[in-house]
Amino acid sequence: MAVTNDTVTDVSFLYQQIFKLEFDAVTTTRIVVAVLMPLFFIFVNCIMLFALGSKSIFFETPRYILFGHMLINDSVLLLVTTVMYIISISFLNINKALCTLLVFISYCTFRNAPLTLAMMSLERYVAICFPLRHCNIATPKRTSIALGLIWILSSINIAIDIIIALVVNPNYLTEILLCTHEKLYIAKWQMDKHQGFDVLYFVSVAVVIILTYIRILITARSVSSDKDSCKKALKTVLLHLIQLGLCLCTFLYATIERTLYMMSGNNPSLFIILRYLSYLIVLILPRCLSPMIYGMRDDALWPLFKYFLIYRSGKVKPSVNIH
Repeated sequence: MAVTNDTVTDVSFLYQQIFKLEFDAVTTTRIVVAVLMPLFFIFVNCIMLFALGSKSIFFETPRYILFGHMLINDSVLLLVTTVMYIISISFLNINKALCTLLVFISYCTFRNAPLTLAMMSLERYVAICFPLRHCNIATPKRTSIALGLIWILSSINIAIDIIIALVVNPNYLTEILLCTHEKLYIAKWQMDKHQGFDVLYFVSVAVVIILTYIRILITARSVSSDKDSCKKALKTVLLHLIQLGLCLCTFLYATIERTLYMMSGNNPSLFIILRYLSYLIVLILPRCLSPMIYGMRDDALWPLFKYFLIYRSGKVKPSVNIH
């Protein structure tokens, strides 16, 4: 199997556009913001996870298990993305084995997010539309199995690329290089494969969330009791749909960068600024919203979060009342 430089070069716009930064005061400030913002939200996620771990009832409730997985997943993604960002701006060449590990983790956690949203929507659908069977259908064990399937589904695509790279070049993991996702590509068809997987993921997740929203809406209009729970579930699933839209923006990151490059009129300085803003708004910000979107709305979790955030300021630990 012959591999030409032209094939690899044509694979990705991101791979072709590499700019070395001048570390002046403005650039340093941007880098500090880009690093501190995800680190702050990782800290917030850790406090939220600590609040979840403070009560055993959360480990027995599927929606909190899923929410905990989302917090861990987003935190790992933010951390790995920040590490790769620092490596890229430093023009630091690293071992390809370490690069492959970072890319694998970032890819899987990136794709886990929409799949987890779909699972959370299905859990709310079962809770509202089949309340009497919810405890039997949505069990902690089945939730754990579902999370395992999510990781398998999200890793299939990138695992294929790694296996192909190892077959083509047995010394693949010993090379030293500037770490980017595109360095895993051997041929142009791999980019098409990635796009196909992404479209499949998003169409499937969008269909699941939209259908669950419609079913919950129908149920909310038909039942005469427990209207509040139905309305709250509707708002939650709607937030899942909004979060999915934010995830979609991150999947379109390469397309957005191409558009920004054309808008910059081949001005490298302007493009670097636009790329920086795109990195913060499109890649980082959506991953920082999970605790704000879900945690603040939860009557059982939010008091505990505030209690631990300000280091147990209250004299009495808040009680938990899960609906």
